Amino acid sequence: MNNNELKITMAAARVNAGLTQSDIAKAMQLSKTTVLSWEKGKVKPKLAQLEMFCRICNINVENIAI
Repeated sequence: MNNNELKITMAAARVNAGLTQSDIAKAMQLSKTTVLSWEKGKVKPKLAQLEMFCRICNINVENIAI
């Protein structure tokens, strides 16, 4: 099994954690639009933002496909 098979999208990580885009935005003090842009791939989060997102969703950074 290669590593790509273990990666999930930011949206899937959020949903698996039982969170809404608004939950993530509030926890990270961002706009919901920013979270939506990440999930749609229009904008990539900065590393610190990605790490915080992963902590909130309880997933390893290495398992996120961005």
